[in-house]
Amino acid sequence: MGLRTVVLPDKLARKLEASCRAKGLTIEELIIDALSGPDPDEKAEAYWEVAEHYLARAEDELTKGDLRQASEKIWGAAALAVKAVALRREKRRLTSHGELWEYISALKTADPSIGDLWRTAVSMHVNFYEGWAPRDEVEEALERVRTLLTKLKRLMG
Repeated sequence: MGLRTVVLPDKLARKLEASCRAKGLTIEELIIDALSGPDPDEKAEAYWEVAEHYLARAEDELTKGDLRQASEKIWGAAALAVKAVALRREKRRLTSHGELWEYISALKTADPSIGDLWRTAVSMHVNFYEGWAPRDEVEEALERVRTLLTKLKRLMG
């Protein structure tokens, strides 16, 4: 993948993180939205690339034993993948957890297992904050979200 790291001074990084939180975006989403132009397909491809990167990072975090960070990367991969599908199929930008859930509900008509796989991803978002899931559950969630991305990729066309 053609991904790069950007280094910022701590003060600016904190401002950027606060701005993203206020907008309900990840840093990657903010940058993609700002730089990719008006083409939703270009944005969808960028979201998808970052989603795949997050899955790889989740595996790295698992190897290091950081279950919370692995959990958040698993969630992030799923959320960005769903956003990519919405952009590609309907030229629609999803901006909230509620919109993600609504869109997943609509996608379940194409494949009912998507809802269950999505709920696994959401449980990882919760685990990032709570830290209750043991390693084997996080590992299983990673595999289930890989399956989710495979299914979403097919729907993306």
